[in-house]
Amino acid sequence: MYKEQEDKLKQVTERIKYLRDILDLSQAEVAEKLGISISLYNDYENGAKDIPISMMYGVAAIFGVDASEILIGETPRMLDYTVTRKGTGIAIDRYAGYKFEALAHNYKNKNKEPMLVTIDVSDTPPELVSHNGQEFNYVLEGKIGVTIGKKTVTLSAGDCIYFDPRIPHGQFAIDNTAVFLTVIDKDN
Repeated sequence: MYKEQEDKLKQVTERIKYLRDILDLSQAEVAEKLGISISLYNDYENGAKDIPISMMYGVAAIFGVDASEILIGETPRMLDYTVTRKGTGIAIDRYAGYKFEALAHNYKNKNKEPMLVTIDVSDTPPELVSHNGQEFNYVLEGKIGVTIGKKTVTLSAGDCIYFDPRIPHGQFAIDNTAVFLTVIDKDN
């Protein structure tokens, strides 16, 4: 599985480089627009560090493309609606222990990103991330901890949380594997 994730990351970084070159942007220009150092951006673009999903959304916005083009290499085609049948969402493996399934990858011009997230129990606390917009998590199975800043909230199946994802945050499974729906509003 590790090799498969490595291959997917390489494909993502190649798409980022390709789009940046087409738009005639330097790494420094993109890093500045993202608000990160050029060395960190270089690490992301060269695959030396795993790319946070929030950074991919930022890059997509800078490049004027849908994040699906960067994540899976396909341009969304549907304008009025899109249907994703159970188990047919696009798998996005970004972090060890996290499995993301994009549920609206084929919808054009979306301002929200709904994903099904499966997380395994880990001894390692989650890496906290932050991004613009707003975020909603609804627990479908199991129990998760959601760390937002210095506070951790425990949620069970049927519980939900809505929060400002500019605050560093992360989710983790408690006891067993957990599944939750996350919806990220990308426009704020």
